[in-house]
Amino acid sequence: MSTHKMSKVDFETLARFRYQLRRFLRFSEEVTRLNGVTPLQYQLMLQIKGFPGREWATVGELAERLQAKHHGVVALISRCEEAGLVRRNVGRDDQRRVEIRLTPAGERRLNQLARLHRDELLSVMDGFAVPGVGDGTP
Repeated sequence: MSTHKMSKVDFETLARFRYQLRRFLRFSEEVTRLNGVTPLQYQLMLQIKGFPGREWATVGELAERLQAKHHGVVALISRCEEAGLVRRNVGRDDQRRVEIRLTPAGERRLNQLARLHRDELLSVMDGFAVPGVGDGTP
């Protein structure tokens, strides 16, 4: 833990960061719903597509990436599967493992939403400064 005394500017920067983060999250909540998915469904699809080194992820990996409980992620995957966004496959290398993959419809929906999210993030990026990170303060 840093012993650096927080200045007024530090608090203002943190407050601005938190405000911009909340604005971005609210944007995400609204745009995903307007496009027929829930924010959690979007996050699940994003974590599958964005999983390092491959095009699928396991339930346990997705639970970690979403910071959610295993059983909750299983239910979320089931809802996404019913909506035609993801599919479960038996592992190619290990048949005990279940691989969660995007369907073509899930890929299309994710690409559409990810572009909107990227554009919004670029528009608010200057609000994401954090004191002590990259600005030379301890």
